[in-house]
Amino acid sequence: MMKPSDLIKLSTRMFRTRPARTWLTICGIGVGIAAVVVLVGLGFGLQNILLEQIVFGDALLSLNVMTPPSKVVVIDDARVDEFLKIDNVDDVSPMASFNSLITMKDLTGSIILQGCNPSYFKYAGIMPKDGELLTDGDTNSVIITTATLKLFDMDATKIMGQSVKFKVFLPIADSIKTEEVPLTKEYRIKGIVNDESTIAAYVLLSEFSSNFKIPYYEKARVKVSKNDFLNIVEGKVIEKGFLVTSLSKTVDQANKIFQGIQVMLALFGGIALIVSAIGMFNTMTVTLLERTKEIGIMRTIGGSPLNIKLMFLTESVLMGFLGGMVGILIGVGGGLTINVLLNFLATRMGGQPISLFSFPIVFLLFIAGFSAVMGFLTGLFPSNRAAKLNPLDAIRYS
Repeated sequence: MMKPSDLIKLSTRMFRTRPARTWLTICGIGVGIAAVVVLVGLGFGLQNILLEQIVFGDALLSLNVMTPPSKVVVIDDARVDEFLKIDNVDDVSPMASFNSLITMKDLTGSIILQGCNPSYFKYAGIMPKDGELLTDGDTNSVIITTATLKLFDMDATKIMGQSVKFKVFLPIADSIKTEEVPLTKEYRIKGIVNDESTIAAYVLLSEFSSNFKIPYYEKARVKVSKNDFLNIVEGKVIEKGFLVTSLSKTVDQANKIFQGIQVMLALFGGIALIVSAIGMFNTMTVTLLERTKEIGIMRTIGGSPLNIKLMFLTESVLMGFLGGMVGILIGVGGGLTINVLLNFLATRMGGQPISLFSFPIVFLLFIAGFSAVMGFLTGLFPSNRAAKLNPLDAIRYS
């Protein structure tokens, strides 16, 4: 049996005897690997961009319960108590919502004014973009959305701390008419949440109840004790006639979609990888022909077919692995360079920096192992063929 040290010396000899061809083959494999790394890294990056907008923790353990448009059933205080009595429900945080007018200095516009408890923000996964969220003592404060900034044509630094007034259009029971109810005090803008689609503001729920009786709540967040009970609690709430959505299911669906996207991107990159593998197979086949006489000599002096096979397999695995390393360097380097350029352009144009490419360590380790396996598979046929050569015929080969 050939010593491991001798096996390594013979398998790496191609770096000394055929350095140009060897490194070109490795670089060819690297280009194919880099294509896979870049495309799948793009998939991971897009996935992270989406999931970064979602706050985990209690948000994943809450159900968003909504009053149906038909108003056949509505969420009121009695219903909130019913939800609290469901097994494995820790808390219920309702939110009331009304069409309103907002006035700041001499400017007035339409807005959706929403009243909720501080726990609602945590269960809904709402985080402040600027400033802070409401706490229990913030009876004189209000939170606005980023869309509201456009209503007043002001940026965050100018609008923070400004005082505003509200008039709420309260629906009259069994009528399409509304009653105008002004809130009795001014509110200071304490924070801004990221929502470009809805011109809205948040005050504490007590600010509504102290001025008028809330006919019903628009929605409620039902906090469940454990993820295992989400489906059970959801089923019980749906049985009562309410619409229910869950952030955890949205995250699961998004992950499944992006897994499919990553597979598709990997398949496109696999085309370049196949071309690289063909090039490596061709190199190993040419190497076999060039070293046929050498193989014959090794066999006549006692080298076994297994020694010959291991020598060729070690060489192909080494080339595949090095090709994977080169591909990872090219792919990661290219992706990070694009990220830096995009972030530079984004900040220059007043936007937010993003990471379009992401390269998890586990994925890179898989690519490194996969490249070695690809080298093994590519060298399997040439190594078997080399091991089966007749020593006398090999010596006579020229």
